[in-house]
This record gives sequence, structure tokens and C-alpha cells, in this order.
Amino acid sequence: MIIVRITMNVRPEKHLEVMQTLLSMIDPSGKESGCLNYAVFCSIEDHNCFSLLEEWETREDLDRHIRSHRFEVLLGTKALLCQPLEVQIHTIDQSEGMEAIHSARAGKAN
Repeated sequence: MIIVRITMNVRPEKHLEVMQTLLSMIDPSGKESGCLNYAVFCSIEDHNCFSLLEEWETREDLDRHIRSHRFEVLLGTKALLCQPLEVQIHTIDQSEGMEAIHSARAGKAN
């Protein structure tokens, strides 16, 4: 699995424009082949800071998304930002769920 986090610090006067652009991308991006999750978040500390969190099945799926017109629109927001996009791409080879929490808590010291 591939996880992508993109952070955007938006110029205050462009907040609404960027927010509308990001919201318009959620549904279509989430329906792309290989997309497991596509979400947009706004910081509670700074409402001009947005984060995109994307999960992709394979690197090929992500690369196809990066080459898409939709991603080009995202890159086109650079003139509306205070600083360049911050992009982090993580390759995950193992995931765990609640069983890991139960296991760790079973061995906790009182």
C-alpha cells in the first residue's frame, strides 16, 4: 500500500477557492482504479492549512493518478499557496489493526 500526504498552506484570501478545488477532487479521485481512500482535512489550528491523505493499492495506481488531469489541477494551485506543496509518499508493507492494540495492552504493566 502507498500512502500520500500532501500539505498545503493557502494564502488567506484564496482559502475558499482552494477548499472548493479540493472538495471537487474527493469523489472522482476516490473512484480511480486502485484508490483505497482519498480525504481532505483542514487544520483546527490554522484553517488555511489543508492536508490531502491518499491511500493507493500500488505504486502504478498512484503514478497513474499523478499523471492525471485532476492531479495537474492540484499542482496548478501553487499560485494560491504561501509556500510550495509538501509531499510525503510512504510505502507500507505491513498493516495492523485493533489486534495489535489488544496485544500490546494485554502485556501492559499496572
